[in-house]
Amino acid sequence: MRARTYDVAVIGAGPAGAVFAKEYAAAEKEKRILLIDGQTEERPKVCGGLLSPAAQKVLAKMDLTLPKSILSDPQIFDVRTVDLPKHLIRHYQRHYLNMNRYAFDRWLLSLVPPTVDIFKGHCCSVTRGQNGFLLQIRTNGVMQTFHASAVVGADGASSLVRGIFFSHMPLRYIAIQQHFNPHRTDTVPPYSCIFDPVTSESCSWTICKDGEVIFGGAFPKKNCKASFEHQRARVEEILGISLGTPTKTEACLVCGPRRPSDLVLGGDSVYLAGEAAGFISASSFEGISGAVLSGRLLARAFSNGKTPDAVLHLYRKYTRALRLRIIGKFFKRAVLFSAPLRYLIMKSGLLSIKKFDI
Repeated sequence: MRARTYDVAVIGAGPAGAVFAKEYAAAEKEKRILLIDGQTEERPKVCGGLLSPAAQKVLAKMDLTLPKSILSDPQIFDVRTVDLPKHLIRHYQRHYLNMNRYAFDRWLLSLVPPTVDIFKGHCCSVTRGQNGFLLQIRTNGVMQTFHASAVVGADGASSLVRGIFFSHMPLRYIAIQQHFNPHRTDTVPPYSCIFDPVTSESCSWTICKDGEVIFGGAFPKKNCKASFEHQRARVEEILGISLGTPTKTEACLVCGPRRPSDLVLGGDSVYLAGEAAGFISASSFEGISGAVLSGRLLARAFSNGKTPDAVLHLYRKYTRALRLRIIGKFFKRAVLFSAPLRYLIMKSGLLSIKKFDI
């Protein structure tokens, strides 16, 4: 059977891939676009599901408003920040939207025009040929072949596209989350950010969502499960809370960019967007804003660039501010994850809020 042919194949239908397909299809209606969607409700993206102010701003600039059905209870006005070894707690005002991440991704996907072919399946291989690329996609145990003139890798931290075509990969962690029974929500604040260098070089979190408590964190690959369990025990002991028995455990890779070379945009008709490109915060692992924005900017570069090199040049130009913002997070991480500096900042109470006495 002859492979179906497209102008561009987008691997990954999360925020970066969906927004790219939406924007490019709207601007170039004659282009043939394939969007490969490998996410399922049974295996959604592992994410705390908080929409940051930066992500809200990007959506506002695109004139997008969230449906009520996406939002989760409760809504969050502050983050309780915990330095676990120092037993130091501060509250900082934050304007996150608490939401269902899978529903958010499906909503963005629903905005993609019907001219885009959305194909459910898992991309197993991408190979370069004389006239473009061949993609092998497995769906329901059946392998199918597609041909595309260009490829967009919007397939996250475990990006197949980046692994095949670009040698450099950023530092990656294992993000682990567990969900706990509803009756535990009265003992846990709506949102906590936890620093515990004893068990992880990154931050962890607790989030209350629709009657559940989610506890999660990012850990180095080696002994990640043991580190997670150790940290959970320390959190329960030091903070005096009991999470109980988890109802669900989930895990995935997450990028931890540390230097400018970790940000890879593409080359030779292969382009990267979202976390696959390294557009994720090194300090908080917030990646939705970078995914949506890079997807939109790459679509703009595709529309305005007449050749693959021109597309890459424009994409580099358009993402300059985004790349500088991500690089700025490298320095923020260096401060927040330095135990002495973090202690001084939290001890001073700088920018923190005080709760009213009851």
